[in-house]
Amino acid sequence: MQPTSTWKEKFRLFTIVFFPIFVTQIALSAMAFFDTSMTGHVSPAAQAGVSIGVSLWIPIQTGLNGVLNGIMPIVSQLMGGGRERDIRFNLFQGLILSVLFSVAVLIFGAILLKPAIEWMNAEPEVADTAYKFLLCLAFGIVPLFGYTVLRGCMDAMGKTKISMTITLCSLPVQLLLNYLLIFGKFGFPKLGGVGAGIATAITYWVIFGIALIVMHRSQPFVQYEFFRQRHRISWSKQRELLKLGIPIGFATFFETSIFAAVTLLMNRFGTNAVAAHSAAINFASTLYMIPLAICMALTILVGYEAGAKRRKDARQYSLIGIGLAVSLALITAVVLILFADRVALIYSTDPNVTALIVQFLAYAIFFQLSDALATPIQGALRGYKDVTPAFFITLIAYWGIGLPVGFILAVYTSFGPFGYWIGLIAGLAVGAVLLLLRLFKVQRMPLATSPDTNPLHF
Repeated sequence: MQPTSTWKEKFRLFTIVFFPIFVTQIALSAMAFFDTSMTGHVSPAAQAGVSIGVSLWIPIQTGLNGVLNGIMPIVSQLMGGGRERDIRFNLFQGLILSVLFSVAVLIFGAILLKPAIEWMNAEPEVADTAYKFLLCLAFGIVPLFGYTVLRGCMDAMGKTKISMTITLCSLPVQLLLNYLLIFGKFGFPKLGGVGAGIATAITYWVIFGIALIVMHRSQPFVQYEFFRQRHRISWSKQRELLKLGIPIGFATFFETSIFAAVTLLMNRFGTNAVAAHSAAINFASTLYMIPLAICMALTILVGYEAGAKRRKDARQYSLIGIGLAVSLALITAVVLILFADRVALIYSTDPNVTALIVQFLAYAIFFQLSDALATPIQGALRGYKDVTPAFFITLIAYWGIGLPVGFILAVYTSFGPFGYWIGLIAGLAVGAVLLLLRLFKVQRMPLATSPDTNPLHF
């Protein structure tokens, strides 16, 4: 990365950073997409089981990934401040944190997974598939979290094309293993949803191994000698990572877990409703990769400029990112309007399920427009290392407004399962407005002052 002076230069650098991140996010989300869509061609019960498993896992995964992504604003500000040699120590501490998180998830999962699935009171075949899918997926937790740290460091250094290439290598592996293990081809056992869990875990190990080799042996990383010197665990650095990462992780968790909660509450409307809702959420989540990639690009670029104390440049990058996100959201809204029926056929050939998917996708248009505003703003705030307010905003907007409104509309009105989606739209809209107000305030603060000193004053 390098300083820029004109809007044209900034937009060009933004696209250079953004596009590989976008492709990477699409590739990562494609794993859940392939699991959900491919099992839908086995049976509705298999698809519902995998969907429930994914819905339980995604909030945990994204929340902890968010915590580990606390390394991104640290590294980007080190780059902007000309302190590249300090990156190695921060990367090592991030990897230690990823291992600690992995162990914690495995311990709690061993204790709570089965009771959680039993509590959902799903149909026996659906519950069994969900449990075995997650059990197999557990073998890929360590490499997944490790790759999150490695990728966050690479991206924050501006090398987003490298992480994109590594992640793209995972797609052929995922597709091939899913094909072999879900459908039992070429002598492999037909495992259905369970096969999807095994395939995903193996794929996580593949991309983690590739990332380690690249950062150890390839330019420009080899000059930093990331893995040629060991460091002791630094509890002060762990606290810094957690101070930044926990608010990011919880903000992400509150946003993603609201969708998981709605999926679980959909059980009262039957297997078809769960399958259709999950398919629509899965596709909407794929579209969400656009504002999410913009969010991550803004964290890197705003952090780089904030580290160099260039206030005006940081603000201009924020405007570029938010404007691009809203523009692309309007385009994807048109795509959903025109091709919703074709999208539904990707996930299922059951006419009852596809009809419901089309209806759910109509609601998805509205909340993805709110996402296009809220998510990039969070990225800009993270670049300033202002992360605590977003934690409170997402808690209030999603769980204080979105879920209660959705529950009331779904249970006590004729909207039925669609009431939950109306609640999601309301929560996302409130969150977007509050985050925008916070960004305006942070941009008026001196860069030498930590915005988090008064986290509740919006």
